[in-house]
Amino acid sequence: MENETQNSNVYGAYFAPLRSGDGVKMLVDGLSSAELEFIPEHWLTYPAPPASAHTALALMYCFFTAAALIGNGLVIYIFATTKSLRTSSNLLILNLAIFDFIMMAKAPIFIYNSAMRGFAIGSLGCQIFALVGSYSGIGAAMTNLCIAYDRHSTITRPLDGRLSRGKALLLIAFVWIYTTPWSLLPLFRIWGRFVPEGYLTACSFDYLTNTFDTKLFTGCIFIFTYAIPLILIMYYYSGIVKQVFAHEAALREQAKKMNVESLRSNQNASAESAEIRIAKAALTVCFLYVASWTPYGIMSLIGAFGDQQLLSPGVTMIPAIACKGVACIDPWVYAISHPKYRQELQRRMPWLQIREPDDNVSTGTNNTTNSAAPAATA
Repeated sequence: MENETQNSNVYGAYFAPLRSGDGVKMLVDGLSSAELEFIPEHWLTYPAPPASAHTALALMYCFFTAAALIGNGLVIYIFATTKSLRTSSNLLILNLAIFDFIMMAKAPIFIYNSAMRGFAIGSLGCQIFALVGSYSGIGAAMTNLCIAYDRHSTITRPLDGRLSRGKALLLIAFVWIYTTPWSLLPLFRIWGRFVPEGYLTACSFDYLTNTFDTKLFTGCIFIFTYAIPLILIMYYYSGIVKQVFAHEAALREQAKKMNVESLRSNQNASAESAEIRIAKAALTVCFLYVASWTPYGIMSLIGAFGDQQLLSPGVTMIPAIACKGVACIDPWVYAISHPKYRQELQRRMPWLQIREPDDNVSTGTNNTTNSAAPAATA
């Protein structure tokens, strides 16, 4: 009881209602009135998490940061400095790596807040963290859409569907321009706002304040930065799979008419068919997009339109972890699986022991598999 009296003296009468009757420390203890203005009322009633939770998240973010910065940094370095890899399609992969890189470049803010066990950097750090997260998150989602569009055009229209350098640059410019209003409007509080979430160590857009503007902003950002890109990505990749399966079926039918086993000159029993490779790539891309953004999408809808009691501080940290994890995986899916990228990495860093064989395929094979190869290796 004496400790409770001392704490009330320290924090002032303003904070006394925010503490539970048994002296349990609350999530917002120690914050000034100016800082409390940035925090949705939803978080005022939760007790502070144990120190071990902050430590575990800080260590996890340290791992994610190292993996994402190294992986995406290598992609940016290799693709930007290797002339043969600076193709129009690879410019989109480079743009995705840049977004994933800056997504994790803001992680030190979170790690510092976790080490200090709370809202240590304050409102300015929160706004910077959320702004960078908005640009990188929405930008990565839209770049995934552009990559899906590029692969769809290349596969379904092999004669005139290849992306030109100018068109690739226009798509990249479109991604940055499209992302800007969703990032700047809440920053300047014109529509929506950036606020702390979870353990108050991370920040995102406000989906908890019970106002019409907040609900409308949450609904719009869900539709235009998640639902529409997801629908289009699924449309483009389903079209790729459909086209490749039709192409493979036509090859098998023609081989049957010619009474030969296959029209591919170098096909062997261990080689995986193009249709399976393309299907795997399509499913991987769709899965990564869904895995990274569905938790955030569901959480924001629950916060704006559902039962907010389902969103405890610990629960709201899960979507952030999902997004950071995907930022680590993207370099492997989009670039490290690229044979020419691995060859260049092997040449520059032989100590990695990559051992990627050179591309020595026959002209006949190239002509036969031309329509399937771009999506498998892009």
